[in-house]
Amino acid sequence: MPTLIKFLRNTAIVLIALYLALFGLTRIIHYPEPIASIRLGLAPASKTPDLMPSHWIVAAPSTFAPWKVGTKESIGEVTYRDTKMSFQNFLDTTHTNAFLVIRDGRITHEYYKDQKFANTRLPSYSVGKAMVSLVAGQLIDQGKISESDTFVKYFPEYKTGGSFDKITIQQLLDMQSGVGVSDNYPSGPSGWGVAIAQMYASTDIPWFLKHNQKMDFEPGTESIYRSVDPQMIGMIIQKVTGQSISDYFTQNIWQQVGADFDATWNVDKVGGYEKTFCCFNAVPRDYARIGQLVLDKGVIPFTKKQVISSAWMKRITSPVTRLDYDWGYGAYFWHPYPGVSLMLGLHGQFVYIDIPNNTVIVKLSDEPTATDNLSPMVAAVLKQVSEKN
Repeated sequence: MPTLIKFLRNTAIVLIALYLALFGLTRIIHYPEPIASIRLGLAPASKTPDLMPSHWIVAAPSTFAPWKVGTKESIGEVTYRDTKMSFQNFLDTTHTNAFLVIRDGRITHEYYKDQKFANTRLPSYSVGKAMVSLVAGQLIDQGKISESDTFVKYFPEYKTGGSFDKITIQQLLDMQSGVGVSDNYPSGPSGWGVAIAQMYASTDIPWFLKHNQKMDFEPGTESIYRSVDPQMIGMIIQKVTGQSISDYFTQNIWQQVGADFDATWNVDKVGGYEKTFCCFNAVPRDYARIGQLVLDKGVIPFTKKQVISSAWMKRITSPVTRLDYDWGYGAYFWHPYPGVSLMLGLHGQFVYIDIPNNTVIVKLSDEPTATDNLSPMVAAVLKQVSEKN
């Protein structure tokens, strides 16, 4: 018995020492404490909103703007990855938690894997970048920032004397900055230390950027998808407005569209910076409200207020470069097909806006990281649904 007690005691000492060592390491690199980091790294997409601190985006539901329900449509077979299958099989295969179709401003199809997802804040990942674009567009229209402004105009403490100092807001919006933080997301614990994972888990965004200013190419000479670009835009927005992005978004977007539920935006720490390359969390129907705002050319139908200017609407519905999958891209919106603007996020998050067919589709999922390259195949199904093919 004494041998067992000694073994248990020594094991406990080793585990405590290991935890303390990991705790010290996470403090040095500005990560959450070890257990929180592990939970975040292993959690499915739908569980992540509550695993990081967040700021609230407060809804002000409009009594005169409830969602209208149109004639319910049944979706039959679709072709996914060159295979015909039932629509339900497609939803199951692509780990779908919510799927909504809105035609002419009316909900015509609504699916939830579990009914709880109808009122659950689900993560957007890079769909959040498009939310940042809407805010940036407003500030540009107001003359508070200009696309020709450099990042270091607002943050002179980040000057390096090199190429980093030349990065403009336009280049940040169109993924042309050249900052060397790759978007090669890791799979499993072995990749948690890469830069993009560090930014995702960071408890101190300014510290992260200060230690990741190495350039991969001269600003404006290439177009490569980099999540650090919208994070830098987010820092500028907070500096210019004197508000958290969540507070600004609450007043100028969320409450304007009549969102029904509060949303959240994950932050490095409470009172700090929103992670504006991702981490916007909302219920499915409210994602559809943002898609509908774009479809309605930036105008709120029930108030007739122009929330997004016609100039910025043209900017976000017109590709200026080409990125992954040879899709058009500009100001954090993808353009996979003519007339289509897409808000796209890791793990299978889609807000598909088909202007010619007056249709918005929302698909929120728990796809594994390894399936990110299947986005074109999923988009092809959304196209079929939108066009009723």
